[in-house]
Amino acid sequence: MALQTGGTAKFEVTATRRRPRTLDELAGQEFVVSTLKNSLKERTIAHAYLFSGPRGCGKTSAARILARSLNCEQGPGPVPCGVCANCREIAAGSSLNVIEIDGASNTSVNDVRQIRDEVLFPPQNGNYKVYIIDEVHMLSTNAFNALLKTIEEPPPYIVFIFATTELHKVPATIKSRCQQFAFRLIPIETIKAILADVCAEIKVEAEDEALFWIARESTGSLRDAFTLFDQVVSFSGGHIRAELIREKLGLVGLERLNELAEACVEGDLMRGFDLFDRILSAGVAIEQFVIDLAAYYRSLLLLKNSVTRESLLGYPAERFSAKVLGALDSGRLERALELLLACYRDIRYSVSPRFELEILVSKLSWLKDWVSPAELTAAVEEARKALGTGNPGRPFAGREFVPARETPARMPEPNRPMEPARAAEPGRPASLSEEFRRRMAAKEETREPAPMPADTRPGQDQGAGDEDIPMWSTLNRTELPEEPPLDPLAQRVLRIFRGTVVSTETAVSPAGRSE
Repeated sequence: MALQTGGTAKFEVTATRRRPRTLDELAGQEFVVSTLKNSLKERTIAHAYLFSGPRGCGKTSAARILARSLNCEQGPGPVPCGVCANCREIAAGSSLNVIEIDGASNTSVNDVRQIRDEVLFPPQNGNYKVYIIDEVHMLSTNAFNALLKTIEEPPPYIVFIFATTELHKVPATIKSRCQQFAFRLIPIETIKAILADVCAEIKVEAEDEALFWIARESTGSLRDAFTLFDQVVSFSGGHIRAELIREKLGLVGLERLNELAEACVEGDLMRGFDLFDRILSAGVAIEQFVIDLAAYYRSLLLLKNSVTRESLLGYPAERFSAKVLGALDSGRLERALELLLACYRDIRYSVSPRFELEILVSKLSWLKDWVSPAELTAAVEEARKALGTGNPGRPFAGREFVPARETPARMPEPNRPMEPARAAEPGRPASLSEEFRRRMAAKEETREPAPMPADTRPGQDQGAGDEDIPMWSTLNRTELPEEPPLDPLAQRVLRIFRGTVVSTETAVSPAGRSE
């Protein structure tokens, strides 16, 4: 919007033009509005207020509205008239009864002494003399101490209004003398509705997705939303489009993120690298790419946990790739987020940030096959049970087998040789390899070689007699004993055990001899 000043048009930023004039226009602060309105209506005015909250959520605006409500010629009341001399002077910033002080520039004790001297003089043409100290947490410790007595017992016509974005830096002695109001972040839906009203006011067309993106990027700050809105309007040509925003501001976009994630879950690394190169060639910053991709996987994780709120996801739920959602579970999505966050931290100290991102895309391409520690532990336990080495009482191949128990290694005492390993107690075998060697030695001592049964491989010896039980062997059999059904991961672990450790047909009694 342009203002006519001396025959020339001067642009007025949206944040200034849309600054609230009454408490009812204060967006997203229902508790603050209702409390202040009731206080003004009942004439229960405190001598000090402390407004805290994030930037751009209305703290300074609320302080000015409160000052106008206190000094309005028709008040004090919850709604200032806006037409009297006091209201117009306060709105213009020229009132002698409302003094705004920047806490970051007036931090010394001398500045506070000046305030303490000025409060002795009553207001000239109003009901109250109001001091608004912005960023009050920037005052020094000595300045706070000098202000304590004045805040605790000021003259009846003095009102202090403190505003801060860092409440934890305000001393407790100051907090205890003020009525505290916590301002909240403004919801995305509220900011989006306000931006739509602004578009109608200045006659600018805007896509719903574009306004939603502006509201989301403002992170709850209405002032940030207005600033970004003015920037977008300047290059939109009267029509705000999401595609134009992505092109001008260097954003990735949900469609390209879906395409890249689908290439990764399909294991198509060549396609993934090609998409990554095209995204960076379009002018997207490396840091912005990691941020957008991390937000994408976060949204997928929320969808996996049945969270469908558009304000949290950033986009409608149906716009996310169903293929990626079906291929990755919560554990793998959490792993993807860990990789992205670690990559963002490493970029700062990397030789080449692009190399870091290429490694990241490579890791995401085999994310579907990644096995979490919990899954691996469960699969190993299931494979151990299938081999008969997990549950002591599990029957295996018609025999009851007691598994080996690992004994902790003993460290030798200083200047003394290590003691020989103890023999396993009856019924409690040692480790698997030690038990195998012991039983092989016992077999050689007590048994003579016997003809090999027909179902064994040539060159293998087996004890004579039907009652003999064959030892642990390394037979590569195509037919294995019947086993309970296992999940695919447990089957993989079981194949690894059989291929690198032992293959079993029957078990041996723990006493080290055939029964």
